[in-house]
This record gives sequence, structure tokens and C-alpha cells, in this order.
Amino acid sequence: MMPRLRRLALALATATAAAMPLMATSPAAALTFKVADQGDALSMDPHSLNESLQLSFTGNIYEPLVARDKKLGLIPGLATAWKQTDPTTWRFDLRKGVKFHDGTDFTADDVIFSWKRAAGEGSDVKTYVGAIKDIRKVGPHTIDIITNSPFPILPDVLSLWYIMSQSWCVANQATQPVDKRKGVENAASFRANGTGPFRLKARDPGVRTTLARYGAYWDKIDSNVDEVVFTPIGNDATRVAALISGEIDMMQPVPVQDAARLAQNPALKIMQGPELRTIFLGMDQKRDELLFSNVKGKNPFKDKRVRQAFYQAIDIEAIKTRIMRGAAAPTALMVGPGIKGFVPDLNKRLPHDPEAARKLLAEAGYPNGFEVKMNCPNDRYVNDGEICQAVAGMLARVGVKITLEAESKATYFPKILSRNTSFYLLGWTPGTYDSHNPLFALMATPAAGGQGQFNLGSYSNPKLDELTAKIASETDQGRRNAMISEAFKLHADDVGHLPLHQQALAWGMKKSVDLVQLPDNFNPFKYVVMKPEAGKAAGKR
Repeated sequence: MMPRLRRLALALATATAAAMPLMATSPAAALTFKVADQGDALSMDPHSLNESLQLSFTGNIYEPLVARDKKLGLIPGLATAWKQTDPTTWRFDLRKGVKFHDGTDFTADDVIFSWKRAAGEGSDVKTYVGAIKDIRKVGPHTIDIITNSPFPILPDVLSLWYIMSQSWCVANQATQPVDKRKGVENAASFRANGTGPFRLKARDPGVRTTLARYGAYWDKIDSNVDEVVFTPIGNDATRVAALISGEIDMMQPVPVQDAARLAQNPALKIMQGPELRTIFLGMDQKRDELLFSNVKGKNPFKDKRVRQAFYQAIDIEAIKTRIMRGAAAPTALMVGPGIKGFVPDLNKRLPHDPEAARKLLAEAGYPNGFEVKMNCPNDRYVNDGEICQAVAGMLARVGVKITLEAESKATYFPKILSRNTSFYLLGWTPGTYDSHNPLFALMATPAAGGQGQFNLGSYSNPKLDELTAKIASETDQGRRNAMISEAFKLHADDVGHLPLHQQALAWGMKKSVDLVQLPDNFNPFKYVVMKPEAGKAAGKR
């Protein structure tokens, strides 16, 4: 037998060696990246809310089969390769040697489980897996994904469907997604177990969330950050003050009124660029009587003349110059430049014309206008509350009295996703960077498999539905683009929604911070590099 002291020394050496992968640097050199946003990620469950901040944050913890690079191109993620074996079957080779943060192995079983979970009750990401009919296990690290019909953009769609651990979800009674509509929570709300470059260290909803670098990550991490502290700061002035004082290293969004001032600060820098997100207004077009209106026995929004009157009452140039300070591009479409299928020739708004709006309302039977409640977030999009206030004022000038209900996204999203709204504001970035995504998720008639899941006003045009299904299967790019153009024209002619603008990105940070700003407003922490600040020794934060 080994002497006792020798056994203890060997045990200590073994334990130290086992812990080394979890420590990227020594404690003295540890770097903490402190970032603030106007809102919080509402859950750690990657299937609970199809919202950019939520998916951006949890995307540092969890991973998809197919990932995106620094230019949003497709690259291998948890799958190393994929190919079509017939028109409706895709074979994916899964990455071997990947471990979840709890040390368990990633296998095909986790993919199949994650598909059923994402497609099931309570999921908010059904649109990403709606085309999948079945997933068959070929081997421990090989699967076949069978689609309902030919679906050539499947790899693009999968980039925001994150894979969870089957064994962890079962052990923690989190086999179904957190349902934000019903206020249902489970272990996945506050804890996490992914395969990503960072693991969840601590979670205090609405206050602070801390991530730690995952030392056993399967790939190189292009960052020297060991810890990320994420803090939601809703007040613009407080968020700006925190950046100026050095309390945080990075913040977004930069309030449009403060961008120029912050850019002149020698210790700071501002990163600005176009965002792929479109901000728009939606209306309940399904109910025979609106939930929140003084009009009884009928629904004004079922009449195209009313929808067009609302459209033409909105002075989009005033919103651009006064509310957005120029940091917006007015649009007539539900997608912007940079999205595959964007049609420049159709991007022409109806003119702002209050007199025409009043005339349309009178023709529709509302010569004195009517009253309706408008739901709006005040901490999700750039100046979202102010935009809604401006829209309310513009509609008042044509006789429409708006009761504005602006609130935090924590209560806003569960409400409108339950369709308890008559008139609402929403923003949308196509997760596939392809026009089929908004057609399928925002404009198609709500149906099974995630179709129309975010068409919260239930706009419906059977011809658009037919085109959307054909676009999904079409491989000829010319024919596909023609069908996309036809579908967008149908929606515009119907005034199915009221598109407003594409907002601009504005991130503020210390000059010592280098990172990658993506046009989908995602912030992968694996790209963050922190350089020594002037007058500070490296690692003494």
C-alpha cells in the first residue's frame, strides 16, 4: 500500500489537474467583462422566448447544430457536416468529444430530445423546427433530419435552435420549455447546462447574471475574458453614467441623444451600424369585437380602410428625425436590406396624409374615429416607448383616441404572445436572414408547426400562405425571389401590418474593449478581448 502522505499528495495533484481546464488564467490575472443592457434576458431556458436579447445571451451558454461566424455565414457548430441524401432528408454528423457543462457527453439523443422540446407545448421557438417531420438516430453521433417537404434552407433555420441535455432536463424536471405566456417556471428558468463557451455561474433575475468561461470547451475561444457580469439597467441616464464612471465596460443601446457626447469621450468608443430588425405595428384582425376598444359588435381592423388610415396618419419622417435622431431607416416592408429576398422596388411607403386618413375612417363608418388600447414595451427596442407616444399623438389628429399601455418587456411579452392585445408594437430580425422567416412566422395564417406563431393579430391571406409554402421548397433562386416579391406585395396591398423602420445599432464601450458587432444585435462573448486600460496593470480589475 502507498504511504498515507504520498496518497494524499497524489490525490491533491490529480484533483488540481482535473480542475485546470476550468481555469483559463490564474486568479490574479482573471478578467471580468461587465456589460449592461436596457432589459434582461427573461429566462435561461433557450426555448422559452424567441427574442434577440434572450437568444443572444443564452447563445453563450447553449449551441446550435449549425452556427454563424463573425460575418453571419454558416459554420459547423455541434454538427461537423451536413448534406442532403434525398429531397426531404438531411444527414448531420455530430461533433464527438463535446461535453455539457456538467461533464456529460453530447450525443444524438440530446438532439432528438431538444427537437421534441422545441416543437412542444410552451415552446416559443417552434418556427425554427416547424419544417421538421422527424429526426432519426443513425448512430451515437449521426442523425437524419426528415422535413415535411423539400426545405433547402434547413441549415439556416437551425442556427437559433439550441441543444439541451436530455439527462439534465429529466433530472431537473425541465423536459418542457418555460411557458412565458402562462407564467410557468421550472429549473431551466434559473439554471443552465449547455455546451457553449461560457457556463452559468449565478442568476438573479432583473438584477445580475454571471457567466464563467468553460475551460473544457471543445473549440478555441477568441477571448481573454474569464467572467461576464450582465446587468440590466433600464434608465438611459443611469446606464450612460455607469459607462462614463467605469462601473461597466460596455452597454447597449446607447441612447440616440447621447451618442455624439459619448463618442467625444477619450476613454470611450461608440460602435454604430445598421440592424436587420424591422419595427412595426400589428392589429387584431381576427376577433369579431376588439378586446380593448369602445367599438362594440364589430372589429374596425378587419376593414382595410381603417388599417390604411392608421398607416397614413403616421408621420414616419417625424419619428425618424425627432424620436430616433436619424438613427432609423423608414421602411414599407417587413424586412430590410441584408435579408435574402428583400425587394427594393416595393420599399415605397404610402404617403403621410392625415386628410386621407380621416376620409378613409369616415368611409369605413368612423367619421369621429374610435378608441383603442395600444400595447408597447418601454425597454426592448430603441426609444420604443417614445415611438408609441408619437404614434398615439399622430392618430389623435385623425380622431383615433389611443389608450397607451407601455410596460417592461417582462410583462409585455407574456401579454401579447397570449394575443391579449388589439394594437401593438413589435420588432423582428429574421433569425435565418431569409425572407421566408418573416413570411412564415409573422405574416402567414397561424397554424400548426409554428406557422404564424408571431402573427399576433392573425392577419390572413390564403394566397400568401400558399406562396410561403412554395417558397420553402423552391430551389431555383429566380423563381423563389419572384414568389417572395409577390407575397410581400400581397401583404402590402392588404396593409397587413404597419411597418415603421429598421433601427440602427449603437453600442458604447471602453476603448480597451474589442468585440464584434453583428447586424442581428447578437453579442457573442467569445469574441470579447479586453486590453489593459491606461494607468492600470493588466489583471488588476
